[in-house]
Amino acid sequence: MLLHLKCAGLRCAGLAAACWLVSCGGGPPAPSRISLPDGFQPEGIASQGDLIYVGSIPTGAVYRADVRTGSGAVLVPAATGRAAIGLKVAGGRIFVAGGATGQAFVYDADTGADLAAYTLAPPGGTFINDVVIAGDAAWFTDSQNAVLYRVGIPPGGTLGGQEAVSALSLTGDFQLQAGATNLNGIAFTGSSLVAVQTGTGFLFLVDPATGVTRRIDLGAETLLDGDGLLLEGRTLFAVQNQLDQVAVVDLSADFTAGTVRVRLSVPGFDVPTTIAAAGGHLYAVNARFGITATPQTQFDVVRFDQP
Repeated sequence: MLLHLKCAGLRCAGLAAACWLVSCGGGPPAPSRISLPDGFQPEGIASQGDLIYVGSIPTGAVYRADVRTGSGAVLVPAATGRAAIGLKVAGGRIFVAGGATGQAFVYDADTGADLAAYTLAPPGGTFINDVVIAGDAAWFTDSQNAVLYRVGIPPGGTLGGQEAVSALSLTGDFQLQAGATNLNGIAFTGSSLVAVQTGTGFLFLVDPATGVTRRIDLGAETLLDGDGLLLEGRTLFAVQNQLDQVAVVDLSADFTAGTVRVRLSVPGFDVPTTIAAAGGHLYAVNARFGITATPQTQFDVVRFDQP
C-alpha cells in the first residue's frame, strides 16, 4: 500500500511515469499485498533479494514468496514440536526463533532443508521471540527473561553444535517486567545490539560483549507495543503491533538517542508484527492477533514505501 506524495501536478505526473518505468520495467507493478496460505498464523518476516520468508507461529513452517509477482509456496514444511516467531536470512540460511519451545532452528534458504536445531533455554518460562545476525553470531531475544542468547556462526560455512550456544545476562538500564512481554525485536548497529521492550515501549542499546544495557533517549516518546525492528543506517523502523502502526525513528550517530519522525498507519494493517525491506519497498506481516484463527482464516503481507 503506497503512501501519497504531495507535489505539483505536472511534476508529480512525471515522477509517477518515471517510477513506473523504473519499478516495473515495462511489466505489471509489484502487488501491494501478498497472500499467505489460509490458516498460516504468521509472525516473522525476513528478506533476501526479491524474496521474502514468513514463519508460521504454531507449525514452524516457512513460506517463501517473490515480491515482484506475489507468488510463493511453503519452503519449510510444518513440523510437530516446532514454532516460528522472528526470523532472519543470512548466508543462504534462515535463522528462526522458536518461541515457547526454547529453541532456535536453522534451515537452508534455497531448499528448506533442516540444517540445525539449538536449545537456548528449557521450555516453560521462556519465549524466544526474535533474532538478528551480527557478524559471526545470531542473537536471540527472550521475552520472559533478562538475557540474550548467542549462537556462534563459524567461518567457512559449517554450523556448530550445541556448544555454539551461550547466554548473555543483561544489566544496566533494562529492568525485567513481570507478567509482561519484555525484549522483542532486535537489530544490529554494526557494533551494538538494539532491542525494544514491548510492555514499556523502551528502546535499549546492548553491549554484546558485556550485556550492559543503556536506554536510548527518545525524549517523551516510547515505542509501546514494539515488535519487529528494521535498522537501515541510522533510521529505525519499529512495528507497534496492537497500534497498527510503524514508528520511524532517526537515531543519533552513537545510537544513544533518537527522534520519532513519523508514525505510519498504513491502510491494510491488521496487527502487523514484523518488517523487512525487499525490492525497494517495506513489507509488514499481518498477524491478526485477537481473532480466533481457523484453517480458513486469511493472512497476508502488506507492502508500503519508506517515508
